[in-house]
Amino acid sequence: MSYLNWKQITLNDFSAKNITEKYNEGYYFGRIGKGIMTQTRLLRIDLEQFELSSENRRILRKTEDIVMKIKDIPYTDYHWSLGKMGKDFYDKKFGIGTFSANKMKEVLSNTNKTNFNRLFVYRITEDGLAAEFCHCHIDTDPDAIEETKSLPVGYTICYENENILHYSYPFYNLEFPNKNIGMGMMIRAIEYAKKQGKHYMYVGSVQRPTDHYKLQFAGLEWFDGAQWQTNLDVLKEIVSTV
Repeated sequence: MSYLNWKQITLNDFSAKNITEKYNEGYYFGRIGKGIMTQTRLLRIDLEQFELSSENRRILRKTEDIVMKIKDIPYTDYHWSLGKMGKDFYDKKFGIGTFSANKMKEVLSNTNKTNFNRLFVYRITEDGLAAEFCHCHIDTDPDAIEETKSLPVGYTICYENENILHYSYPFYNLEFPNKNIGMGMMIRAIEYAKKQGKHYMYVGSVQRPTDHYKLQFAGLEWFDGAQWQTNLDVLKEIVSTV
């Protein structure tokens, strides 16, 4: 799987201010190496302009039993099953070897090599799982539910500071019966970022027709290599010809 790569830089200044400026120039953190940022056709949501659509609300109703918790990276509760879930997800969605379990552990555990500082953990209560029906609400209080009475169904590796959230590497259990889980995870992260008063949430790049699912949100902007644009019809035309 190839990625659109216009430029690369390596940061020496890891201040939130500098990182925010680089994202505003179309660069984003990946997993190539510490401090390496790639410039691409980046997509972000202006959170002041974001409002839930009727479809967004439908997804939230379908996923209201999932609890989202936010953990710091390095993630001290790392378990091999987390790495396996991520590996299986990326193998299935993007091809064998896209994101190995060892790389997953490195990104979540090794501060000398990772660029990320947050792990969004999505869990479902045993009652919700037994019903094979998910519904979702935000909960960042670690004492709000007993984790022993819930099961992890998805995660997202993120970079967060006061001004931005980069929703970078989401993955979930592909055998989970509720097929709305991926979009439910993303919408809840958007709501969280908006409630926290952040300016932008970055949702990755737009490179191919399969990225169209990212284009349903209000307040979208995309980077054209020089500046940010809001005309999604132009973007859809570009992506459809890939």
